[in-house]
Amino acid sequence: MSQHHSFAGLVNFLRRIRSVMAFTVFCAAVGSAALAAERPNLILFIGDDISWNDYGCYGNTAARTPNIDRLAESGLQFDRAFLTASSCSPSRASIVTGRYPHNNGKASELHLPIAGHLPWFPALLREAGYHTALVGKNHMSADSPGQPKPWDLVDGGNVQGNSGGNGKWEQTVRNRPLDKPFFFWFASYDAHRGWDGDRDWQPEKYGPRHRPDDVIVPPFLVDEPSTRQDLASYYNEVTRFDYYIGRVIEALTDQDVLDNTLIFVMADNGRPFPRAKTRLHDSGMKTALVAHWPAAIKKSGRCGGLVSAIDLAPTILNVAGLKPPDTILGVSMFRLVQDPAATVRNAAFSEHNWHDYEAHGRSVRADGFLYIRNHRPQQAWQGPADSVRSPSHRQLQAVRDQRKLFAAQADVFLAPRPVEELYRAEDVNQLHNLAGDREFAAVRTRLSHLLDRWMEETGDSVPDDLSKDSFDRETGKSLKIKSYRGTPPGSDRHADRINAPGPR
Repeated sequence: MSQHHSFAGLVNFLRRIRSVMAFTVFCAAVGSAALAAERPNLILFIGDDISWNDYGCYGNTAARTPNIDRLAESGLQFDRAFLTASSCSPSRASIVTGRYPHNNGKASELHLPIAGHLPWFPALLREAGYHTALVGKNHMSADSPGQPKPWDLVDGGNVQGNSGGNGKWEQTVRNRPLDKPFFFWFASYDAHRGWDGDRDWQPEKYGPRHRPDDVIVPPFLVDEPSTRQDLASYYNEVTRFDYYIGRVIEALTDQDVLDNTLIFVMADNGRPFPRAKTRLHDSGMKTALVAHWPAAIKKSGRCGGLVSAIDLAPTILNVAGLKPPDTILGVSMFRLVQDPAATVRNAAFSEHNWHDYEAHGRSVRADGFLYIRNHRPQQAWQGPADSVRSPSHRQLQAVRDQRKLFAAQADVFLAPRPVEELYRAEDVNQLHNLAGDREFAAVRTRLSHLLDRWMEETGDSVPDDLSKDSFDRETGKSLKIKSYRGTPPGSDRHADRINAPGPR
């Protein structure tokens, strides 16, 4: 053997030893049955616009998600997982950087790039020898082309008869390099409007379409035929998302790598319906989160620990034997794998920034409560433009015009809104605002101060010239203006350069 090959072999051997040692420490901590001979593989499934309670394992008896349900049954199902934004690209940017939206530069607002100097965790995995791929919806960009490349493969994932972004997930697994561990960012377009799943439906794969009679209508929608059909079409896309997760599981099983693959299933924000997507309430900001990893998770079941979407990046890096950079503001969830009853954070913070309409809201979940502060209370939180154009929203408008809305439904149009809202965690639909209740005045004050501290320490701000409405609030039609962009929150304080995590 040549000296060159001997040296290269030694380097590879030392790298493997270092990775195995790092992972062995974790395996010992969680009681894994055997030391890992290889670094674990990693997959993050991200649904598009799916609320936390639209999966079978989270109690929805109508939406069919058998593959996700099986992962939850033999893995961990998180009951208190929250996003940092209920808006597509800001939420994804938070996940990929491990930072709050206002700490990502312009990316705090929909469709804008992440500050170019911030590392993405897939780039760190790739540099460490992982094969990385993004297949499906991307919706992330950086404002500097000089960043390390995060992906070996980028593919929109659409195939003939399936425009859900998940048609190439299985082949990505089967065609991967076999000499490297892998990280796959599998992000569907399901269940984003406008329901191409109905057009592309393949009953031999997905089963029968969901029946409008079977859907669960939340209290803030009108229970009538067009809304039920709207929800049934949405359920169809949730089921298609689930089906292709099942195809990936089958491929992993065939390759005998499922046991050593850490899988997360989540969504970027709530369903694209009124009082869900873009909202700080649970219907918009809470996410289903399922973790599956047979090699390490030895105690399956429900996990009640509070976690944030920014905790995924440090968790995944730790599992890969890598130290998270200082830019990551999340905290690793390792301890929850060992003990689902453990605590890794005491507070989770979320943001509502521009998404089609001017907005600035902040929230904190702590001590069994949700506290919301609205810096634009004069404007309604009616939801994004695609929701405003939906049959479900039009039905709300019709009943509004008849002055027959229930209080939960009227909240979609409420303006001015309360500056402060406070809800018990068990009020799952957030229908009883306790902010003005004397009995809870101390809770409101405590959480208000906690939110103030977080905003100050992380460099958040409320610029006077926030981005303005670019769609009509009543029709959802574009206003066709070019000058609606303003100052993103935190940019005046250079929050993209601040690495203080704030309270957590």
